[in-house]
Parts: sequence; structure tokens; C-alpha cells
Amino acid sequence: MKYVSILGSTGSIGTQALEVIANNKNLLKAQIIAANTNDKLLEQQIEYFKPKTAVLVDKKAADRLVSRYRGSTTILCGEEGLMEAASDPSIHTVLTAMVGFVGLKPTLAAIEAKKDIALANKETLVAAGEIVMNEAKKNNVKILPVDSEHSAIFQCLQGQHSHQVKRIILTASGGPFRGKSKNELKNITTEDCLAHPNWAMGKKITVDSATLANKGLEAIEAKWLFDLKYSQIQISVHPQSIIHSMVEYNDGSILAQLGQPDMKLPIQYALTYPERLKNPFPKLDFKNMKDLTFEQPDKNTFQCLSLALAAGRIAGTMPCVFNAANEVAVYAFLENKINFLNISEVIREVMRNHKRIKNPSLEDIFETDNKARITALKIIENIYLEKHSK
Repeated sequence: MKYVSILGSTGSIGTQALEVIANNKNLLKAQIIAANTNDKLLEQQIEYFKPKTAVLVDKKAADRLVSRYRGSTTILCGEEGLMEAASDPSIHTVLTAMVGFVGLKPTLAAIEAKKDIALANKETLVAAGEIVMNEAKKNNVKILPVDSEHSAIFQCLQGQHSHQVKRIILTASGGPFRGKSKNELKNITTEDCLAHPNWAMGKKITVDSATLANKGLEAIEAKWLFDLKYSQIQISVHPQSIIHSMVEYNDGSILAQLGQPDMKLPIQYALTYPERLKNPFPKLDFKNMKDLTFEQPDKNTFQCLSLALAAGRIAGTMPCVFNAANEVAVYAFLENKINFLNISEVIREVMRNHKRIKNPSLEDIFETDNKARITALKIIENIYLEKHSK
């Protein structure tokens, strides 16, 4: 039996991971589950999965749950509880499904405790990739990718020699606004943005998919996961989301991993690796499949992608700055404080204001993240005031 700790159990990845565990009760056990504020859903998950421990980071949410819960599961709260969830001695694998930079600390705590990581929190590697991968190597910890694209690459690398990789091809759906011009994006609403054509995801990642920031974050993540140069990473828009990514080898052979646009398969593979288990998930039917098409991403219209790739190449603390600015800008957009095109403007301005640290320490990363967020909030406030003064 493999005991799993799910950090972010009430989010999109977390709830799907629990479906995977429910389908494999003889092999997987949700030993610890952790959420931010959703005490009602967490309570339902506790009742069904009966974990040893459950965590709510928000104290008010934890107090609400404790006041009404009478079961045997231990309820913890706050960052301290989250660190316990990441490093509990009984755990084999920690699924990091929290959204954003907040996932970095518990991921490092899990690595220090020598837990294998099923990584769904790409921001951890974007902000501190070198530090995290060095810690994983030092502690002999596996980092198993959960993102469908990185899982695809990971699968295509099995049994191959990494030094024979010429490049990887990260596929992107193109999001809900593929093919639109900048002018057409001026009046995009949050509702428009959240209507993704292929994937059901959380709000933040859905906006990132619409701006193509997500593909830039994935490129940075891939650089660290697979020890690549940016010249070895190509991005191709594949609207059908059937080919999840590809690896090209030196001899010209290209291996691709195909599947339905469903996160449960890569989640299961990360939790059960190296085994491949039968499951009830939707399967491809080539009799009903039509065209698989590919096109280049429009980096001029979707400038978040260009900014992310530039941040990755600049390296040092710049990817951390990109990530922090993007997080703040996306949430400001979701709160209708700025418009869709303002997201890239905020990121660009924050990056311009940052003095890069070439070889940052962990302390430098946390300080950089904080300063970038403060700068982003000031820029957003100016945009908001200007918009409402007209």
C-alpha cells in the first residue's frame, strides 16, 4: 500500500487525484489531505477517505470544521499543519497540487523528509528550480510530473538515453482565444476567459492557459525537470489536445504520448509509477478521430509567453519575478481590477523594475517573490485608478 499526502485536495487536481485513489483502493491510500479554506468539501473527503490527518491552512475554516467534526481524523491548521502534511513519517508520496508560489515551502519540506513528489505545482520549479532539483538529488527523491505535458515527456523518455534527446515539443491547446488579434482581446471578460475549449481546470490555470503564460511556465518547468537548454524546447499549438507532448531524438525519431484531455491519467501514472494500471477513464477512439493539427503560437498577441521565455533565459531570480507578477495580475483580472491585456503589461513592468540576482539563495527567492508582488500591486492600483478616473 502506498500512502499519499495530497496538498490541495479540494482543488481541480486534488479532487481528481482522490478519484484515482478511489479507483485503486487496494494500492493507494489518501493518508493526509490538505486544503486552504474549503472546509465543507474537505469534510466530505474526510468522511469518504478517512485519512489519518486533514489540514486547513485558513484558521477560521479549520475552527469551523473542528467545531462540528466528531470523527477520528486529526484536524490541523496553518502553515505548521501544512508542513506536517508534507513530511509525515507514514507518507510515501506527496502530491503537491496547491496553486502558486505557496507550494514551494511544503514541497521543500517533503523533499527534506525524503518523500517522492508527484508535482502538479509548476510554480515551485519556476521560482526555485535549481534549488529544488538539487535538494531532490541530494535526498534521492523522485520528482514525478503530473502536468499532462510533462508526464507525456517523462513517458516518452522511458527506456531512452537523455543525452540523445534533440528537443522536446510542448503542445498547447491555444486556449479560448486562439487566432484572435490584440484588438479582439481588449474587452474580454473573466467569463470568456474561463470557458476553456478542452480542459476543466481551476480559475488561475485557466486564465494562464488563455494568456499562454501557462506554456511559458511549463517551458521553465521542463528545463529543470529534464535538464534541458531553452534551445531544446519548442512550443506547438495543438488545438485538439490529443498529443500531450513529444520528444525528438538525434536520429530524427519523434515519440509522442496521446490521450484524452483528462488529468486523471497523468495523476495515476505519477502515483503508481512505474506501474500502468487499468482504469475507467475515457480512452481514445481512432475511428472517431479527425484531424490533428499544429501551428505556431502567436507570441506578439499573447505576450505572456514571450515574457516567460525571456525570464527563463535571463535566469537567476527573473523566473520568480515573472511568476509572482503573473499570479498577482491574474487574480486582479479575476477581480475585474484590470483587463485581460493588462496582465502582460503588469508582468513586463515588474520585470523591468527587477534587479536580477544571478545565483539566488532560498532566502533571496522568498524576498524576490515578496518584492515583485508589492511592485505588481502598485502597478495594478495605478491601472485601476486610471481606468476609473475616466
